Amino acid sequence: MLVIVGYIVILASIFGGFAMAGGHLASLWQPVEVIMIGGGALGAMLVGSGPKVLKATLKALPSIFKGSKYTKSLYMELLALLFELLAKVRKEGLMSIESDVEDPHASPIFSKYPTISHDHHVVEFITDYLRLMVGGNLNAMEIENLMDNEIETHHQEGHIPVSAVAKLGDGLPAFGIVAAVMGVVHTMESVGIPPSELGMLIAAALVGTFLGILLAYGFVGPVSTLLENKLQESSKVFECVKVTLLASLNGYAPQVAVEFGRKVLYSTERPSFLELEEHVKQAKGK
Repeated sequence: MLVIVGYIVILASIFGGFAMAGGHLASLWQPVEVIMIGGGALGAMLVGSGPKVLKATLKALPSIFKGSKYTKSLYMELLALLFELLAKVRKEGLMSIESDVEDPHASPIFSKYPTISHDHHVVEFITDYLRLMVGGNLNAMEIENLMDNEIETHHQEGHIPVSAVAKLGDGLPAFGIVAAVMGVVHTMESVGIPPSELGMLIAAALVGTFLGILLAYGFVGPVSTLLENKLQESSKVFECVKVTLLASLNGYAPQVAVEFGRKVLYSTERPSFLELEEHVKQAKGK
């Protein structure tokens, strides 16, 4: 929603200010310039991107119109789930969670936390490392290194659409200049026409530079920044799981392990100690 509001503010401020200064909005309507700038930038993106990049970018773009799913309630569910799994391990041993790990969708523990259960990436991350813990062949340092590598891979993969959109935005001003130069060339070959018509051609050429800069810094650039922010949020949930499981591996009690996980969360989504404790009690009572 804020994306749409932001775009409206940009358009109202720039075009409204132009009109208030006495400019004629109709003079800014230059569809040929739009075709040259948009088509050139899109073509360059196709050249510099493979099918994997294009697919990832198209998949990521709709997310800019959605709010963040990484809320305080989601993290409370996540930490409560981890607490219950680790408490079962501490009470009954690592082998007691084997069935939960092998088939989380049939697990009575995972079923208590539908928000987490429906995110297969998070569930897979949790179960993969619990499975390694159950196997008992890796120590805490080896598992931590493996977790870091997986989180880094996730970040690199998520950065593909961010980079593609950022490069698209970087190229738009240059294509705006190209469109403007083409307009100047057309103007120079038309020097014999009346000055009023010549002025319209010059204005049309300058619109190309204007549109390239506006699209780059007003529309496309902010999208890449927003995608980057969303990527950082999606990585934080894995860091929370990582810290919690490693604390458990190092011998800390479940109550302390989830406190480790709580501490790595952003302050805007981090539940208080009492909020988390209350949520865990409610979940255990189900």
